[in-house]
Amino acid sequence: MSFADKLFIQNCKDILSEGFWDKDLPVRPRWEDGTPAHTIKKFCIVNRYNLVEEFPVITIRKTNFKAVVDELLWIWQKKSHNVNDLNSHIWDAWADESGSIGKAYGYQLAVKHTYKEGEFDQVDRMLYDLKHTPQSRRIITNMYNHADLHAMNLYPCAYSMTFNVTGNKLNAILNQRSQDMLVANNWNVCQYAVLLHMLAQVSNLEAGELVHIIADAHIYDRHIPIVEEIIAREPFAAPQIYIDKTIKDFYAFTCDSVSLKDYQFHPFKIKIPVAV
Repeated sequence: MSFADKLFIQNCKDILSEGFWDKDLPVRPRWEDGTPAHTIKKFCIVNRYNLVEEFPVITIRKTNFKAVVDELLWIWQKKSHNVNDLNSHIWDAWADESGSIGKAYGYQLAVKHTYKEGEFDQVDRMLYDLKHTPQSRRIITNMYNHADLHAMNLYPCAYSMTFNVTGNKLNAILNQRSQDMLVANNWNVCQYAVLLHMLAQVSNLEAGELVHIIADAHIYDRHIPIVEEIIAREPFAAPQIYIDKTIKDFYAFTCDSVSLKDYQFHPFKIKIPVAV
């Protein structure tokens, strides 16, 4: 059994058995037909993934790994906030007529800030620190900029990373304010696990532990039958991750630079409704 499967199944069971319903409260999200999208939630789930042992992808349903990496590079490498730079359509519902999602995600990572060593955006500053001061306890990125929230079409869900080097291992904490467990939980886990592998490689380190902190882990009302179906499945073993070892520059990675070997998963043909 994949360890990611084990955690996902347990998280969902805990939410469904112990969670808090917001059915009596006014909610912002809506289904496509205009109906309020209610959730059952659990506060503060903390999951730890040891990337030395296995890659944290679930097998009880397929995670679209190629699209995961594409969105990762869209945010962290291209630092884009326009869906026309993305190969999937996962952000279309939040894009305006020009394709912009506002001053969110990649926009924030591209903003340059002044440091005593010069001007850097958040990604380049993080890469600089990992190379020059890996022992630092100040290697942090943050996309939740209060000054620009009014200009974001969606506030960042996964919003900050804290990096920490222990020995030769690059570890990280991913903070997430809100998590749609069915749609995006393993998507985000895989995405930031790939990021950690990429950053470790270009920094002459090894990927260590990814800690995922979710403030509000929830399952939408219309997702419950789907969740109950998939968590009853028998998981497969975790696949192996392959990364092109010749790449030493973060900006040289492409979607073809990383892949999963022997990824077994259960078929999943259900179209998941997404609340907006």
